[in-house]
Amino acid sequence: MKTRITEIFGIKYPIVQGGLAYLAYAELAAAVSNAGGLGQITAATLRTPLKLRNEIRKVRELTDKPFGVNFAIAKHDGQYMELLEVAIEEKVPAISITGANPQPVFERIKGENIRTLVLVSGVRQAQKAEQLGADAIMAVGQEGGGHLGRDDIGTMVLIPRVTDSVSIPVLASGGIGDGRGLLAAFALGAEGIEMGTRFIATQECVYANEKYKEAILKGKESDTVVIKRSLGSPGRVLKTEYTQNIIEREHEGATYEDLQDKISGKANCKYIYDGNEAEGFGWAGQVIGLIDNIPTVQELFDEMILTVKKGLGRIDNIMGERTYK
Repeated sequence: MKTRITEIFGIKYPIVQGGLAYLAYAELAAAVSNAGGLGQITAATLRTPLKLRNEIRKVRELTDKPFGVNFAIAKHDGQYMELLEVAIEEKVPAISITGANPQPVFERIKGENIRTLVLVSGVRQAQKAEQLGADAIMAVGQEGGGHLGRDDIGTMVLIPRVTDSVSIPVLASGGIGDGRGLLAAFALGAEGIEMGTRFIATQECVYANEKYKEAILKGKESDTVVIKRSLGSPGRVLKTEYTQNIIEREHEGATYEDLQDKISGKANCKYIYDGNEAEGFGWAGQVIGLIDNIPTVQELFDEMILTVKKGLGRIDNIMGERTYK
């Protein structure tokens, strides 16, 4: 495949693996990159410069293909800057930025040979990212897992809105887990996709507990809910008694301080690492309704590309002629 995404990032297929807090380590990142996409490790999970440096070097031991480092930045949190220094020193090919205003990151990496991706959930954020100098944008619709935009805009509407508003390439995210989603993204004007939840249900996502993966396999598209909406940072998770309780407490007026322990990274790890659904939660998008196996990353890519080719053939048959060059 040839899009601006593949050309900018030096990859075979325009498929990017999401940051996946506490799960995006070298094994998964390298597998995605080796399969032709852009794998990522997440800096926030690693926490210290030494651990990040070691993980970057581990990725390089497992692949000679381009990869990225995700920076999930938060307001008033400058700790990520020392992790960014490591990424610069290690000359990582790409970084992605999610969370708060990415301007400090762009100011620091100016002049460095690092490609950049910024996650957005709306037009204004996309335009701001372009102004700052982003190489590409990842636009996530409300179907996605993890943290989302506040406006509940679905991927089908969001992607054309964003692609019409910027000149840099856009990756579609949210509700995408197979070749049909990739083909749809192209039709909507995107030049590739970002996937998160789908990569959890792969063999190389070695840190995800089997109970977490099994819940993704068995879950329907209606088996996710959005927590933290009342706190201004909505995020989609698996529907369990634990997450339902969080929502109930939000409806009762619970503050961030009241819920801090229940929505913390520690609580997230209790479920995704240990399978303890009584004391933790797992991020997941509505795409769980489309996931029914746990392949290797290479098998997933092979299936997706084959599905895209079949889909193009189906479109040709519908139109009665070859409709693309």
